Amino acid sequence: MKTMAAWMEHSGHDFEVTEFDLDGPRDGEVLVRLEYAGLCHSDHHLKHGLGMLPIVAGHEGAGVVEAVGDGVVGLAPGDHVLTSFLPACGRCRWCVTGQSYLCDSGANAMTGAMADGSFRFHRGGVGVGALCCLGTFSQWTTVSQDSLVRIPSDIPLDVACLVSCGVPTGWGSAVYAAQVRAHEVVVIYGVGGIGANAVQGAVHAGAGTVIAVDPVETKLKFARSLGADEGFASHEEAMDFLTPHTRGVLADKVIVTAGVVDATIVAQAFEATRKGGTLVLTGMSDGTVDRNTVQLPGTMLSMYAKRVIGVIYGLCNPRVDMPALLELWRAGKLKLDELITARYPLEDINAGYADLLAGRNIRGILELDH
Repeated sequence: MKTMAAWMEHSGHDFEVTEFDLDGPRDGEVLVRLEYAGLCHSDHHLKHGLGMLPIVAGHEGAGVVEAVGDGVVGLAPGDHVLTSFLPACGRCRWCVTGQSYLCDSGANAMTGAMADGSFRFHRGGVGVGALCCLGTFSQWTTVSQDSLVRIPSDIPLDVACLVSCGVPTGWGSAVYAAQVRAHEVVVIYGVGGIGANAVQGAVHAGAGTVIAVDPVETKLKFARSLGADEGFASHEEAMDFLTPHTRGVLADKVIVTAGVVDATIVAQAFEATRKGGTLVLTGMSDGTVDRNTVQLPGTMLSMYAKRVIGVIYGLCNPRVDMPALLELWRAGKLKLDELITARYPLEDINAGYADLLAGRNIRGILELDH
């Protein structure tokens, strides 16, 4: 079949929207009609060296099952599903120990190839990868059943879409990775699509003081609407408040969810972390995955017994946490609708990312017409 999709063909270029041939589902695979896709900063990192190009972009999405291949269990045509940017096979060491965010099936996430090395997207007879083996910036996609989570059909797909990546990554960074406790002081650097949900997670966990740090005033205002107690445009301003507020102890938990993470912001976050405190690194850097962006004084790290934790997916397990987060939304305990700042047709994807980079969006979504 044919599908329109946005891909990144060359590093340094914008996304291009073009027509692709899409294979149907093979054994264990599912054809999904995607309705919505979230504009996550991670996809924009493709422009700066992340992943293998060319590749059909997009990893946050929601849609409806159109067809299933042989051997598919628990999914049928008509089911509403969310994409999981890391699959959960349920069989590897990581899945069976409750760490499905490290599932071995995610090995091809940056190449976009399926488990056997083949591709489902084709252009001019040549196979093209799909980011995270999903490619949600497409009207249709064919994916492994391990990359889908079925959700109740009465939950709007545009709202549910955000629970595919941004919400669990931010929420889990506070609840699971930082393990925020009642009365603790939490500082969050960067309160866009991920950081806003770290605010929600910290509030949900009972934090005593939540401090947002972001140069964009509209994001600070939104963070306050989610429960943040204070908002500052710079690290220096945050420290001027944090130091006297804690009588010099500093923050119990610090979470870095900035759109682009570099050595400077990591060092600032480390400075804000108290003795015995925890620094959570969730945001990504521009450039290749092996680029060094963490440069910290080792003696201080040891002498002050600080903990630094790298985080993917907020340490969430998609089959458990996606439905649970949607139930929190249903109960009025998690804001999702409010996170959607703007909606774009597929052909306006670059305008959407321009708005993201300019700080105008918490989360923009693509509406994928068919």
